[in-house]
Amino acid sequence: MTVQDWLGEENQLGIDIWNRKYRYRNESFDEWIDRVSGGDKELAGLIREKKFLFGGRTLSNRGTDRSASYSNCYSLGFVGDSLDELMQAATDIAKTFKSQGGQGLSLSKVRPKGTPIAHGQFRSDGIIPFMEIYNRVTESISQGGSRKGALLMSLDIWHREAESFIRIKSEEGRIQKANLSLEIDDAFMEDVRRYYETGETVTRTITRTYEGNTITYEVTPIRLYQLMMEKAWDWGEPGCLFVNQLRNRNMMEKVDSYRIETVNPCGEQPLPGGGACNLGSLNLSAFVHDPFTGHASFDFDGFRSAVTVSVRALDRIIDENQNHHALPIQKEMALRYRNIGLGVMGLYDMLAKLGMRYGSPESIAFSGKLMHEMFRTAVIASSRLAEMAGAFPGYEPEVLDSAIIREHFTDAELEQLGIRKNGLRNCSLLSIAPAGSIGTMLNVATGAEPAFSISYTRKTESLNGEEDKSYTVFTGVAKEYLDLTGEKKLPSYFVTAGDIPWKERIDMQSELQKHVDTGISSTVNLPHEVTVSDIELLYLYAWEKKLKGVTIFRDHCRRAGILSRPVEPEKPKPASDAPAPDGKQPIPRGVILKADDRCIGLKRTITSGCGTLHVEAFFTPDTGDLYKTYFSKGSTGGCNSFMVGLSRMISLAARGGVPFEAIVDQLHSTIVCASYAVRAATRQDTSKGSCCPVAIGYVLEDMHREVLEVLGLSKKAGTAVRNPGVLRKETSRGGAGGTGLTCPVCGGTQLVFTGGCVECKACGWSQCG
Repeated sequence: MTVQDWLGEENQLGIDIWNRKYRYRNESFDEWIDRVSGGDKELAGLIREKKFLFGGRTLSNRGTDRSASYSNCYSLGFVGDSLDELMQAATDIAKTFKSQGGQGLSLSKVRPKGTPIAHGQFRSDGIIPFMEIYNRVTESISQGGSRKGALLMSLDIWHREAESFIRIKSEEGRIQKANLSLEIDDAFMEDVRRYYETGETVTRTITRTYEGNTITYEVTPIRLYQLMMEKAWDWGEPGCLFVNQLRNRNMMEKVDSYRIETVNPCGEQPLPGGGACNLGSLNLSAFVHDPFTGHASFDFDGFRSAVTVSVRALDRIIDENQNHHALPIQKEMALRYRNIGLGVMGLYDMLAKLGMRYGSPESIAFSGKLMHEMFRTAVIASSRLAEMAGAFPGYEPEVLDSAIIREHFTDAELEQLGIRKNGLRNCSLLSIAPAGSIGTMLNVATGAEPAFSISYTRKTESLNGEEDKSYTVFTGVAKEYLDLTGEKKLPSYFVTAGDIPWKERIDMQSELQKHVDTGISSTVNLPHEVTVSDIELLYLYAWEKKLKGVTIFRDHCRRAGILSRPVEPEKPKPASDAPAPDGKQPIPRGVILKADDRCIGLKRTITSGCGTLHVEAFFTPDTGDLYKTYFSKGSTGGCNSFMVGLSRMISLAARGGVPFEAIVDQLHSTIVCASYAVRAATRQDTSKGSCCPVAIGYVLEDMHREVLEVLGLSKKAGTAVRNPGVLRKETSRGGAGGTGLTCPVCGGTQLVFTGGCVECKACGWSQCG
């Protein structure tokens, strides 16, 4: 067999991926099968039938003379609070990248900026400088020469620097090479939900101690939540990890010695500090008999057999890989707990072959039934391995008392199947990874995602250097339908991400998560028109549906614009004296609105480094939008000309259609003022902020909130809607179109966000390898 026989002559993209990423030197396809399968004939059969593939690192490195790891997933866990630990983390990240592993870490234990160190002689610089160090390491160190490093940094939402963490991704040039996620617990989300149900704003007093130095500060959950939603709307980050589910919903929940701290870069594998996991995915599409017919069926017997073979294969990799880890702790944890992550790809393709629309109640119910069988089969397979080779060294009987085991097995079954007697060979079993490159190679939908598009345009120039050529490529399942049926049009169940309401996406992921003991990597792609309020509802709904985390990406958001070639702007329209807008349409470029006498004015007084500063702000009563500001100094309040100039520019920006959030973000991005810092340290009477513009940003936010409450308005993507604190219960359609990003390999614009990663539909490049 050749790779052309395996993938099909027409699948040149898949052939290119195989040659570029997974083929070792000039080995033939049969030699590749032998190497990757490790001589396991059953496994080789599954690979030939395109029913199973290991994760990318195993496909590339198994059986070669490379020193690189076979595992994609690692977690550094909580970074320690001492300078030695913080700097050692940078070294550990670099070493892990060199062995071709991705890395996740949590900064939640690091003391915030300004916290005393030792006996109070010095104060901490906080988390930001170390985030920048880790970002630079990720930018500089390739993963074994094959790709740039993949890093995720997470932070407790109650941490004093959570606001800075939320804002930093939108500060261009700061943290560009790492994914960011907030660790959010149920207590925080309960306060958020209370605001949306009752309008009540809760503020909590937080006390933390670092080396005997106690700090106390206040956190207002709804304020942080709405800031996070604004940034997610604008930048696609930060994502969030719902830690009560993330750290407790697994087979090890009752084993005290096993403590999940954070996740790998794409989020599908919650891990303890030093944890490692190797991955593999079953192609669900390959188990459908008689596709696109009235008697199409899923081969559950063949599927259960494939799960058993795959669990055995992944477990074997743990031993083969033990001397390929970058760090001793990674080897120790891999052998002690024997984590594996068996996932799926081609879920969308399978559903289409069975005549089901992705996201429909029927498709969600069937997918849940399938994953229920998958988890049960994986547990039984791991127990049989334990019978032959012993349970994983960290095994304790309490594993079988975990909620997920109890939901899938009765006491009688645990006894009858020998699970109680044998224990388990692996502490984790199922994970749904992005499977970006391997799914694209097989031309099936990646991970648990729906198809992003039915067809796309592929350029060949950048892949082989030939004359520029473009042609239309259909996704595998659509082409198969057209070829098998002879039809010219696709039936209605061939939906794409743009046709699926995001609520159905969350419902599908929630159902899958019930049967996956670790995590699911998935990005909810959203249309450009989605509002901040929609995203507030989405995250809240995801928490209520017990997801372990959620990540979104809005089509053509500002982050996409920063990273890609600029979109041709609209031609400026003449200036207008139009009255205040009704909030339904954004202000066109070039239009400067006038503030009329109906505006509502509020005033605040700031104590700055130089004295007092008076801030007046005027808002339109129609939408609550900021229209005009006036700043004036007190008798000793600094430069009046500067204040007048700043207030005029803020007014101009506001009336020119710049979102309020963007104006405040710019104010908050101003550097520290020396006079402000000195007065804050000596007299301790300054207003919140680090300089006059930052302080102005805070009081503008405060006045804006007050105006919205008085008017009975709630924020909505830069404007406002009536009914304070009540999210609309309508759903918004899922993502359409591309991201607008440019592929670093082929230069095309067929990049999409899927499973927490960026991948190119034109050439198969994936950020996650």
